[in-house]
Amino acid sequence: MLDPAAEYPYPEGLRSDEAPVPHALLAPVLGFLGTWTGRGEGGYPTLAGDFAYGQEVTFSHDGRPFLRYEARAWLLDADGAPLRPSARESGWWRLQPDGRVEALITQPTGIAEIATGQAAGDTVDLSTQDVARTPTAKDVSATRRRYRLADADTLTFVHDLAAVGQPLQHHLSARLRRKS
Repeated sequence: MLDPAAEYPYPEGLRSDEAPVPHALLAPVLGFLGTWTGRGEGGYPTLAGDFAYGQEVTFSHDGRPFLRYEARAWLLDADGAPLRPSARESGWWRLQPDGRVEALITQPTGIAEIATGQAAGDTVDLSTQDVARTPTAKDVSATRRRYRLADADTLTFVHDLAAVGQPLQHHLSARLRRKS
């Protein structure tokens, strides 16, 4: 019997060359595996101006046909120093045989998204199919997220948002470098 205090027996793979062996359905997204960090810019009509932010995104797997996804962000001051935590989310990308991606993304602000899209070439493009909100969560009706590998060590991220009565429009963009 496994000792509950023992180390978790199934490691997460952060790169395609780490154990466990990636599931064959992960082939279109193997380049995303790892931790990515960098800076971005954001804005939205309901916010008081544009802002700079830092971001870290991690994709890992445990040998099954889905990626574990985690992202966190923090606001930056004019000199690039961290001001305070900002967005945080986690979830799963489920890969399908034809390159389709089904994503489940949750946020501590009371929002859970179901998104679908496609992994093609160096890009994953996801759009919401459904948004569930807790009773006190901000009104978010749609998102679109695009992740693109500019090269082996650079990931770009663009996030469009429809929220609080506003139509779907640009909200965030970042350029991230591979950390691991």
